[in-house]
Amino acid sequence: MVLGGTDTSLHVIEFAMAELLHNPDIMKRAQQELEKVVGKDKVVEEYHISKLPYILAIMKETLRLHTIAPLLLAHRPSQTTVVGGFTIPKDSKIFINAWAIHRNPNVWEDPLKFDPDRFLDKSCDFNGNGFSYLPFGSGRRICPGMAMAQRVVLYNIATFLHSFDWVIPQAERVGVEETFGIVLKLKNPLVATPVLRLSDPNLYL
Repeated sequence: MVLGGTDTSLHVIEFAMAELLHNPDIMKRAQQELEKVVGKDKVVEEYHISKLPYILAIMKETLRLHTIAPLLLAHRPSQTTVVGGFTIPKDSKIFINAWAIHRNPNVWEDPLKFDPDRFLDKSCDFNGNGFSYLPFGSGRRICPGMAMAQRVVLYNIATFLHSFDWVIPQAERVGVEETFGIVLKLKNPLVATPVLRLSDPNLYL
């Protein structure tokens, strides 16, 4: 679980940073939140995370637009049933396409736009209760690494943005294209250069 959670968390962080580099105004707003909550004379600590709603919104929006597990774990009905007018035979393998649900224009306004603000005004957690947002699945088969992933992703995004400004090398371009599979990944690895931004260089030691 730890190894799997670490790998998928890495991809979430990479997608988040790619989107932020593609949307510098959003990155700047996140850094302003961090300066207000943490300051530039100390480092991000775990107790800061609950005070960073915009960073949380960035994580939620990243998981919506770039659903790391696009097809949730297979389900198999124990008896033939009808759902929404469709007959599902007993013992069929049913895969839920969370990637498509998260881009459904009937649920999400302008679904292909990276917009963390949609989660500031929306009561939407990671538990999948509303069935329109399922980044970790739902119910008894919800991802067991959900709590770990939240902590790892939020802490790393907050630390990266608080500690550094980020510059794209001249020969590179920011891409957010996906490679589809069991786990969603960036098609091309993200390349960016960190620039120190904290007031005391010793904070990096």
